[in-house]
Amino acid sequence: MSKKIVVIGGGPGGYVAAIQAAHLGASVTVIEKNKLGGTCLNAGCIPTKVLLHSAELYSAIKNEGPEIGIFADNIRFDWQAILNRKTAVVSQLVDGVEGLLRSHGIEKIVAEGRVVAPNIVEADGEKIEADAIIIATGSEPAMPPIPGLDLEGVITSDGALSLDSLPKRVAIAGGGVIGVEFASVFASFGVAVTVVEMLPRILPNVDAEIAAILRASLEAKGVVFHTAAKLNGVAQSDGELKLNISDGREEIDLTVDKLLVATGRRPCVKGLGLEEIGVEMARGRPVVNGRLETSVRRVYAIGDCASKIMLAHVASREGEVAAENIMGRDVVMDYKTVPSAIYTSPAVSSVGLSEEDARDAGYRVRVGRFPLMANGKSLIAGDMNGLIKIVSEEKYDEVLGLHIVGGPATDMIGEGGLALRLEATLDEIVTTVHAHPTVQEAVAEAALATFGKAIHLPKR
Repeated sequence: MSKKIVVIGGGPGGYVAAIQAAHLGASVTVIEKNKLGGTCLNAGCIPTKVLLHSAELYSAIKNEGPEIGIFADNIRFDWQAILNRKTAVVSQLVDGVEGLLRSHGIEKIVAEGRVVAPNIVEADGEKIEADAIIIATGSEPAMPPIPGLDLEGVITSDGALSLDSLPKRVAIAGGGVIGVEFASVFASFGVAVTVVEMLPRILPNVDAEIAAILRASLEAKGVVFHTAAKLNGVAQSDGELKLNISDGREEIDLTVDKLLVATGRRPCVKGLGLEEIGVEMARGRPVVNGRLETSVRRVYAIGDCASKIMLAHVASREGEVAAENIMGRDVVMDYKTVPSAIYTSPAVSSVGLSEEDARDAGYRVRVGRFPLMANGKSLIAGDMNGLIKIVSEEKYDEVLGLHIVGGPATDMIGEGGLALRLEATLDEIVTTVHAHPTVQEAVAEAALATFGKAIHLPKR
């Protein structure tokens, strides 16, 4: 089947959709106004992880080295060199995406795209006809209506990735994923960090027990948290920012050098022409069905501009689903196995239902926990403050969720996703042989702990 598909947006949703469509025989054009790779590659997932990796190495050498017999005199870091490496990594990956599109015969147009009809996209003065259109225009930082956020020194995550030098004091508005990741980076490099979160706890979408462990770890590194707190306004004086915060008990005045606003993101759909062609919108984003098609036939929307879960790997899978449906398959997007990965130190990952959500959903819940202090590989690595937590239901012992803090959490979460995909039981986790010594074997121990039978925990 030969079809012409136009993709607006070359981020992790758009370029993956284009490649998958090409695999299935489509002729594809990608329209991207900036660089391929989108926010994730250029100003999100990848560059932040470069900074986090550098911060983790620096902290390990400085704080843990002497404990394991490794000494480095006058340990220091070069912020500009770290930024240069970030730029090099991003450039290599952007070039890689360019090469992938070329290898699949996908045309790229550098321009802003606009949908002028259900089968026509206009870009750079040219009108391109298509059998189907995929909108993959991503998102941008959202600035809340707080007085003073237009002042110099107030930055978003984009600005935080290109600071000429590190500030001595930084406040972060927002205790979600972006906020805690930057808190981890700044604190590791010796910056005084204060996080202001409006909700009662940080990481509200993460299992509460896991989020509490991360908070305690960050507090041990000097991060100060104000939860259930409101940022009332920002003023400027002598090159410093003066923040006024209230937490329901008192008002707090805080002086910092920079304020990072990490309170969320909003879809980039303005000026695309979607409403003009009749696409149904809700809360500023196109409404899509399970096949990622909008209310206008043959117009699809994926990723941050349309998805209920604004993650790069979600956008990529949605791109595959949209491409497959355009090319004649019948595929429905399944969000059950979507993992969350937070690259703090310690790292956090989760998939499936938290303990709270499972109870709210009406399950008779069982929980198994295994502390990483009882895991040999974690002891070797000096990473013992973590926890593996498995949430299951009592009737069939089916796994409902896996939650990890500490160790290589973000690399381990795939086992939980596969368990959910296959509707695995605790016994199937336990009887899968896990390599030793690895942190991964703690997952099986957590499953055993559900029944009070963990091998490497004392009998209760």
